[in-house]
Amino acid sequence: MKKKPLILVSNDDGIDAPGLFTLVKSLKKFARVSVVAPSIQQSAVGHAITVRTPLRVHEFHRDGKLFGYAVDGTPADSVKLAIRALLKEKPNLVVSGINDGLNTAVNVIYSGTVSAATEGTILGIPAIAISLETSRHPDFIVAAKVAAITAKYVCANGLPPDTILNINVPALPAKQIKGVKITRQGKSRWNDEFFQRKDPKNKDYYWLAGKMNIVDRDDDTDQVALKNGYVSISPIHFDLTHYEFLEEMREKWDGKLKLNL
Repeated sequence: MKKKPLILVSNDDGIDAPGLFTLVKSLKKFARVSVVAPSIQQSAVGHAITVRTPLRVHEFHRDGKLFGYAVDGTPADSVKLAIRALLKEKPNLVVSGINDGLNTAVNVIYSGTVSAATEGTILGIPAIAISLETSRHPDFIVAAKVAAITAKYVCANGLPPDTILNINVPALPAKQIKGVKITRQGKSRWNDEFFQRKDPKNKDYYWLAGKMNIVDRDDDTDQVALKNGYVSISPIHFDLTHYEFLEEMREKWDGKLKLNL
């Protein structure tokens, strides 16, 4: 009998997050699942890793049964530690999520959800990040089904090296979702605003807020696909090189920068 694939599940909302729990239930229908996730909320920490303090790991139980392992660290810490130290077997796939809130456009840079998946690809394992559009009463069931269908396909067919699938699901009932769009990362970004306030000791502090400035108009971008009622799936990777400008630099800059050290 063929062995079921092993999937490592992590997130940035913390090991007790309902999105992660719903995801695990869906993946267990066809795979073996190991959960290693941050012990507390770690949203927007990006790809931070812990290097100056020890990482501690705790068993996390649900309904009296071992559910997974909680790490006192970041999403990237959790995946790195799981693969390098905790798991006895290399996973076939890393799935990060389900995040409560979209990870589109510039959010990809800040996202702990995406970074957990990216850490998997750095360690040579195909990876998926999945997020659900924020709503007052998030229902993760549809997103969990999307994740399971995609994960099953990736386990069977693989992904190119250094590639993750960044999936975003609109907060719509299943019947209102129009389908799936294969998209590229958009260029929308935040208009940041800091509110200055006083603490009880009359000291200044600042609270970050702001709104997403939607500049994307093309149908093949993640943000527009979601706005139009589609699930967005974008293949992304961690090579940040600007290849077009690289060629221009080689042609026009070489020999022009003279360092007088």
